[in-house]
Amino acid sequence: MTFANAVWYLFAAILVFAALRVITVKNPVHAALWLVLSFFSAAAIWLMLGAEFLAIALVLVYVGAVMVRFLFVIMMLDVDFDDLRRHFKSYIPVGATVGGLVLVEMILVVVAGAKDAAGGGSLPAGSNTKALGRLLYVDYVYPFELAAVLLLIAIVAAIALTWRRRKDTRRQDPGEQVKVKRGDRVRLIAMPAEKRER
Repeated sequence: MTFANAVWYLFAAILVFAALRVITVKNPVHAALWLVLSFFSAAAIWLMLGAEFLAIALVLVYVGAVMVRFLFVIMMLDVDFDDLRRHFKSYIPVGATVGGLVLVEMILVVVAGAKDAAGGGSLPAGSNTKALGRLLYVDYVYPFELAAVLLLIAIVAAIALTWRRRKDTRRQDPGEQVKVKRGDRVRLIAMPAEKRER
């Protein structure tokens, strides 16, 4: 077994373990951290397979979107922030474990890439980003547009589900402010002048 194969199996094992932890932990913060680790593991596997664009897109889109999803969970469930702050130190071991594993994965990907480059592996002609763009925007343009519309509907639905109009919020109506006349804001009062007695 070569070094690259061993690293690939290691990333696959970490990915499966992190995915299982996402669905088995009870704490939503821990689940989000394990989900970040699983996305990083999948991105590392894609990097090793030569799909750099997909790996970077996975990290930028999904790891970034995890926090947005987690915020939606907080808004929907009304999680008690004071309780989360009280148990903040309990998140440190899970966070340090996930961060350490992500660091080890990045180091292994760099080392495996350096060994492949030193071994004289030939690079394919052209760019995989160009090939992916041709597939998305030429061969599969209608499914791509359908997926984009479905994602837009999901975004609008998530906003509609979490939108709450609060009674204690002060709001401004610029249309009503423009209609205001001077007499509505300023009241002139005629008062007789006072005379001092000497």
